[in-house]
Amino acid sequence: MTQQPYVIVLGNEKGGTGKSTVSMHLITSLLRDGYTVGSVDVDARQGTLTRYVENRSLRKAAKEQDLPLPVHKPLFKSDLVDRHEAEADEAARFEGVMTALKDMDYIVIDTPGSDSYLSRLAHSFADTLITPLNDSFIDLDMLVRLNADSLDILKPSTYSEMVWEQKKQKAIRCGGSIDWIVLRNRLSSLNSRNKEEMEKVLTALAKRIGFRSLPGFGERVIFRELFLSGLTLLDMRENNMTMSMSHVAAKQELASLMQMIQLPKGQKKMSSSV
Repeated sequence: MTQQPYVIVLGNEKGGTGKSTVSMHLITSLLRDGYTVGSVDVDARQGTLTRYVENRSLRKAAKEQDLPLPVHKPLFKSDLVDRHEAEADEAARFEGVMTALKDMDYIVIDTPGSDSYLSRLAHSFADTLITPLNDSFIDLDMLVRLNADSLDILKPSTYSEMVWEQKKQKAIRCGGSIDWIVLRNRLSSLNSRNKEEMEKVLTALAKRIGFRSLPGFGERVIFRELFLSGLTLLDMRENNMTMSMSHVAAKQELASLMQMIQLPKGQKKMSSSV
C-alpha cells in the first residue's frame, strides 16, 4: 500500500525569518537522500521559493549539472471578490495541487509572512510545522505577549492561537496531529543576555503551547549568496565551490537540524528504493 506524502510546512506571520531558505535546504537534503519531493509556494505572489527553484533549474540547464529538483507548484490567492467564493476557489486549487503531488514521499510547503486563508489551510495539512524565528524579542512577539519587566508570559499571540486552531482542524478532518517546531534562526555565536532570556522564555512557552524549540542556522552571508545560483550548502562541493570554515559550520548546522527534526524513517516508497 502506498504511503501518503509526509507534509512539512514552513510557517509564521512575519517575513524575513528564513522560511524559504530553510525550505530549499530541507528540499535538497531530502532529494539527495533519494526521496521524491513536491514543493508548494503558497506565497507565490512574492515567490521567493519559486524563484529559488527556478534559479536552480536554470543553473542545471546552463551548466548541464545533475542538480536534483522538486516537483514545484506555485499557488496564488484567488482573484474572486466574494470572500466565500474566493476561499472555495483556493480550497479547490490547494486540493488540486496536493492531489497532483500525491505520489511524492514528501511535500514541503512555504507559506507567506502574513495571515491568509491559504496559509491557514496549508497549516492544517502539516505533519511537521516549522516556524523559523529570528533570535530577537521582536520576532518572539509573533508567538507570545510578554511582561516587559519580568518577561513573564501574559498570553499566546494571534499566530500561536491560529496554529492551535489548525491543529484542531486537522484532528477533526483526519484524526492526525502536528509536530510543531520553533526554529531559532540567525543565532549569534556569542553568549549574550538576550540569547539567555530568549532561551528561558521559549523553554517556558514550549511547555505551555506545545512546540519543540530547536537551534537553526547562524547569521551567515552564504545563505543569501547561494539563492541567485539556486544552490544550497549541499551542492557546493559538486560545483567545485571553495568551502570556508563558515560554510562547513553551516553545513553541520543543517545536518544537525535534519537529525533533530526527526522525520519518520521508512517514508520512502518501495518503488523509489529499487
